[in-house]
Amino acid sequence: MNSLSKIAPFTCESLQDLCSDIRLETSKSSYERQLKKLQQRMVALQQAYWHEKRKVIIVFEGCDASGKGGAIRRLTEKLDPRSCQVHPISAPTQEELAFHYLCRFQTKLPAAGSIAVFDRSWYGRLLVERVEGFAKKEQWKRAYKEINQFEKMQYNDGTRIVKLFMNISSEEQLKRFKERLNNPLKRWKLTPEDLRNRSKWKAYQVATDDMLRLTSTNIAPWYVIPANHKWYTRLAVLHIVIDALSLGIDTTPPSLDPAFIEMAQHQLGI
Repeated sequence: MNSLSKIAPFTCESLQDLCSDIRLETSKSSYERQLKKLQQRMVALQQAYWHEKRKVIIVFEGCDASGKGGAIRRLTEKLDPRSCQVHPISAPTQEELAFHYLCRFQTKLPAAGSIAVFDRSWYGRLLVERVEGFAKKEQWKRAYKEINQFEKMQYNDGTRIVKLFMNISSEEQLKRFKERLNNPLKRWKLTPEDLRNRSKWKAYQVATDDMLRLTSTNIAPWYVIPANHKWYTRLAVLHIVIDALSLGIDTTPPSLDPAFIEMAQHQLGI
């Protein structure tokens, strides 16, 4: 998908510049040191958003086997689950199909002070539903405007939105599919739907290019992540999310009320 990087707020080349301290090294210890540092920054940001009662939506889209699950796990594993929820999105149920396609996401939006992470999202209307014919042409063509309006509503309500598209090559996807097929512990990850989607690779490229071009907005831009190298991808995701969430946010822990401190010291006998 050579054209994908042109749609993001920066190209793959400038992404490399932005995340200049991400190094594609073979050293696991170097990767783990960087990961730990970034995860600590995410914890500080989560606490800041909690104290300020601000909301966050993080959307992950991408090809099958592009590493969304691994990136989400590294992004969230140190966060407090009480104010961070991950929503794995699958096909809508028969009951959900009776309503507008955005309805099932309304109940998953974050509360004040919380982070909602979507492992796939409402963009299914523009990808799988378009390519597989689950949505009529007039429905998915109308959805570009509907989704932009939906995200603007969340933004106007004080929600910060970060959207990431994980971009891998066809060759890398084939390599990962083979690994899943040959590894008994990973076979559950390879589904008939994955194979079906791969057979329509070109159609998904076209749908993805249209999605990025028509739904990358000033308030909710797309970030296209080069995802052929897992360690790089995970660190890049953390860098981008941290940069986006840090704008206008003070991560300094708020001071306690002196009266509360005095009361606590008295009751605890300190």
